[in-house]
Amino acid sequence: MVNEKIVVLDLGSPTNQKLTRDIRELGVYSELHPHTLSADDIRTMDPAGIIISGGPYHLHDANQFRPDPDIFGLDIPILGVCYGAQVMADALGGEVKHQGERDYVEKEIQVTGQNPLLKDMWQKMSVCCSVGDVIESIPADYKVDAQTVDGEITAFSHVTRKQYGIQFYLERGETSDGIDILRHFLFDISGCNGDWSVESFIESEIASIRKKVGNRKVLCALSGGVDSSVVAAIIHKAIGDQLTCIFVDHGLLRKNEVAEVMASLADDFHMNIKQIDASDRFLNKLSGVDDPEQKRKIIGNEFIEVFNEEARQLTDVDFLAQGTLYSDVIESGSALGKSVKSHHNVGGLPDDLQFILLEPIRELFKDEVRKVGTALGMPDSIIWRQPFPGPGLGIRVLGEVTRDKLHIVREADAILREEIKNAGLDRSIWQYFAVLPSIRSVGVKDGSRSYDHTIGLRAVHSVDGMTSDWARIDWGVLERISGRIVSEVEHVNRVVYDITPKLPATIEWE
Repeated sequence: MVNEKIVVLDLGSPTNQKLTRDIRELGVYSELHPHTLSADDIRTMDPAGIIISGGPYHLHDANQFRPDPDIFGLDIPILGVCYGAQVMADALGGEVKHQGERDYVEKEIQVTGQNPLLKDMWQKMSVCCSVGDVIESIPADYKVDAQTVDGEITAFSHVTRKQYGIQFYLERGETSDGIDILRHFLFDISGCNGDWSVESFIESEIASIRKKVGNRKVLCALSGGVDSSVVAAIIHKAIGDQLTCIFVDHGLLRKNEVAEVMASLADDFHMNIKQIDASDRFLNKLSGVDDPEQKRKIIGNEFIEVFNEEARQLTDVDFLAQGTLYSDVIESGSALGKSVKSHHNVGGLPDDLQFILLEPIRELFKDEVRKVGTALGMPDSIIWRQPFPGPGLGIRVLGEVTRDKLHIVREADAILREEIKNAGLDRSIWQYFAVLPSIRSVGVKDGSRSYDHTIGLRAVHSVDGMTSDWARIDWGVLERISGRIVSEVEHVNRVVYDITPKLPATIEWE
């Protein structure tokens, strides 16, 4: 069990997931929750501290986010960040003035007073400030701790109440001492011990699985990717032969993936894995469907149907295990009350689900899952497999999914992965894959005019998948990849490279 936690209230900042992740990096478990969480709910959670995140809103916008004002009456340390600091100042009797459009700029601030949050800080600091609204006056009995050179309030506090507001972002690189300030809030103000780690997670999760499952049986939705493989490993460590894995070949996997998965997990780890060839069934369901959300839900529902059918052939299976990640929960809206896209793990489940869901890594980000796998003794060949979405190539073929299109993207993706590995980049690039967009164009192939498909290449650097930047792959490597694809893959005459970061794009194209 987690003995201490920090609750981060989401007011819409695009970096609040990174803030949540930074807290965990410091050894303190953190959770991101919607701004609608009530003071009573927070009191029941008994967190060590509360952080009110920044956001894109102005305080006087008609639809701005605000937390429950009763949280300021809780005997729990609070840190308001940017818009969160403005909300705090306004709720407690201060004054916030609108100046212009919201923007983020690097500024130099002067620390004018010492407190536990800003202790040991330089008198002058470089920070990433939110501009647009300014705090004109702070609440009574609070004091100003930092200002810009032109006198704008950038930090204020009430030390005895352990309430602090800062008008700059801790989690952005422009803030030179952001992590140190965060560390002060966690340990000096909130009294955290910093004893959360992947090892402590494994220990507590194994105990939790054993207690929850007892002598009953678990069916694991194994895809062969990092997430489901780690899920299978941790459950297998907890309950051994009570676990049965079902590996569904839905016809949407990468080249040679079925054989590789069975060799790694069934043979090397001695897991009980039942392989099911359901490719015809999935592709028939997807016939004529081009909407990405509908494809995701069809694939998710079909997974559950397959498991239901296979479970009927087993004896007394009560639990379904799957590799839901914390980023899946966030993006699907389960944590924040909003949705970027649905994930097959957390969207599309039928109301009459016949199993109790078991999701051991639901609270972890992707890089934490890799660390858990390493701590469990899993080899790099599994832990460092390329991240692969549950719907597989079904969402890397844009539009309707057909066998011919799957063959094209599967062969192109295999070439990409082979050349990235040959170039020694397979461990330095976080994720790379090919997509088949619904684009055909004129070209010349084999000496004749062609009107064929375009392949899109995507390669990104990331830590947890919540944000990413495109990888600057050497032009020579890209040239080899492109040359091989257009010469070796039938019906492809053009290759393009995606250089869009997340945000505004997502990593996957669908």
